[in-house]
Amino acid sequence: MKVIPRTLDEAQEEELRRLLERRAERLREQEQGDSTQDEAVYMVAEFPLGEERYALPLEALRAALPLRMVTPVPLSTPHIIGVLRFQGQVLAALSLASLLGGHGWREDPAVLLVVDRGDGELCALDCEAIPRPTSLPVAAVEAARSRAEGAILEVYTDQQLVHLIDPPRLFVKAGTGVRHGR
Repeated sequence: MKVIPRTLDEAQEEELRRLLERRAERLREQEQGDSTQDEAVYMVAEFPLGEERYALPLEALRAALPLRMVTPVPLSTPHIIGVLRFQGQVLAALSLASLLGGHGWREDPAVLLVVDRGDGELCALDCEAIPRPTSLPVAAVEAARSRAEGAILEVYTDQQLVHLIDPPRLFVKAGTGVRHGR
């Protein structure tokens, strides 16, 4: 089969040129519009906790593991589910609902989130489902951080309220310097 180049007459060439110019103009307008709408974002791992939406900073999340990997610890405090091995380390598996003050799960937790506590140490938190990565506007996160006194930052977005967990604040009991999970 031989390919024969297709030639355009002058009217078709002019129509094609106008079409390409219109497309180029639309792209320029989109780029200008996007530059004003581009906003710095804060990446988070979002998941449900009861009827509310919670999130952890994505940089704090190390892994999502099945809950069945936990070995129960008899006579432990209520917020400790047990222990598990992760990359050669023994980690405490903690109940996120207990740490947050008794919020209830809608479904039984099935996932453990391995999280950096903010001091380089790791622990695992139970969760209903594998979190989904999403983003929050940095301006909204900073506004929530300035208002927050505890470990939960209430970040208001145009779509919904997201409770952003601040791991360093979560693992330090108020004023004592004592950390949970130890």
